[in-house]
Amino acid sequence: MKSEEVLKYLDDLFPDARCELNYNKDYELLIATILSAQSTDKRINLVTKVLFDKYDIYSLAEAPIEDIERIIYPVGTHKRKAEYIKNVAQELVKNYDGCVPNNREFLESLPGVGRKTCNVVLSNLYNEAAIAVDTHVKRVANRLGLTKSDDVLVIEQDLMKFFPKDKWSRVHHQLVLFGRYICKSAKPECAKCPFVKCEFRR
Repeated sequence: MKSEEVLKYLDDLFPDARCELNYNKDYELLIATILSAQSTDKRINLVTKVLFDKYDIYSLAEAPIEDIERIIYPVGTHKRKAEYIKNVAQELVKNYDGCVPNNREFLESLPGVGRKTCNVVLSNLYNEAAIAVDTHVKRVANRLGLTKSDDVLVIEQDLMKFFPKDKWSRVHHQLVLFGRYICKSAKPECAKCPFVKCEFRR
């Protein structure tokens, strides 16, 4: 398959692909993305509405950890994630007056922030060309034969080589949505899939 073919199919399926996490401020996206690990965007959006209605970045940095845990309990691993987001809030307030900088090195030094989270944040906030590899992107990339690796860093590199740089951020969202709604893990909806060549259907 050629990249132009894949992009055409994805454009037909998801012409308006975007991040499905709700946010109004830069730090809200960062925190929502941290929380989204091993959870659904729908659940995260319910939790962050409560969290951000109660706290801004400054008050979150001073919030009782028990209250943060209580609010984010539905997302799973809530104790660890509560520590992450409180520490992140404190670091943002201390170093950048509560703002999320366009600084990969700093962001990846924060607790709970790996390369995937950083890619999501920089791509959406600063239009940085990036492909974030989550479980959906990993599955789709392997099924479509765009990679043969299970290593997320290798997958990211393979996708960056396959797609033009100016398409990276857009195709990331499209691959996520394709994996979330069509190329599902357990019961993919192959009847809705335009890709003929697929490792799953072989």
